[in-house]
Amino acid sequence: IGDVRFGGDEVIVIAGPCSAESEEQVEAAAAALSKAGAKMLRGGAFKPRSSPYSFQGLGEKGLKILRGAADRHNLKLVSEVMDIGQIELVARYADMLQVGARNMQNYRLLEAVGKSPRAVLLKRGPSATIDEWLLAAEYILDGGNSNVMLCERGIRTFESHTRFTLPLASVAYVQQRTHLPVVIDPSHGTGHTYLVPSMARAAIAAGADGLIVEVHPKPEQAMSDGYQSLNFEQFAEMMAGCAKIAGAVERKLGDL
Repeated sequence: IGDVRFGGDEVIVIAGPCSAESEEQVEAAAAALSKAGAKMLRGGAFKPRSSPYSFQGLGEKGLKILRGAADRHNLKLVSEVMDIGQIELVARYADMLQVGARNMQNYRLLEAVGKSPRAVLLKRGPSATIDEWLLAAEYILDGGNSNVMLCERGIRTFESHTRFTLPLASVAYVQQRTHLPVVIDPSHGTGHTYLVPSMARAAIAAGADGLIVEVHPKPEQAMSDGYQSLNFEQFAEMMAGCAKIAGAVERKLGDL
């Protein structure tokens, strides 16, 4: 994605708010994330929420806000597409399209993003097997799009101490099965802010090619996923710790 390469020596960090809420919020996040070493800004403009009464995103206005902040702070942008009709619009602003966990087996959507020139981040469904996840990626590849990244964001199990169970063994397993880079989402994978930094470090130790982390200026006021979002200070501390682990496994984390 421009000068950002997943799957090389560098572990790429994608970070930002769950959803774009305001220009001030996104601008503050982009500035802090860039300073701390992130290479990509994440943010939802269309939010698939479990409840129809929850915040659903700002739509194209949110995309414009995200794009402007990303450009001002030299960040690439990833945002989610929820259906085929959104692909052209989101691709106009974002450098990478995210196919969320709820849509991992939306095969018509996968075929459509397979025809897009944008890179694709494919999240694993919460109840999907690894084979189902890899076959979903094949739909995108078969459409002609070779810039596909797999994102492990945790699966549903009998455990209730975390939002999902984050199986880091999937990193090594998938890397034996495919050439595709693997990104870990410790925010959704745990659902608790205090668990995110340790799981981010563990993901790098396990060989992950990237991280996608939720960060918000004031998590306690976030309109979505504040309970699993880091504030700016916590994110900077996480990056410093991750840089040490990256160095220990002969990789690097941005300019850190």
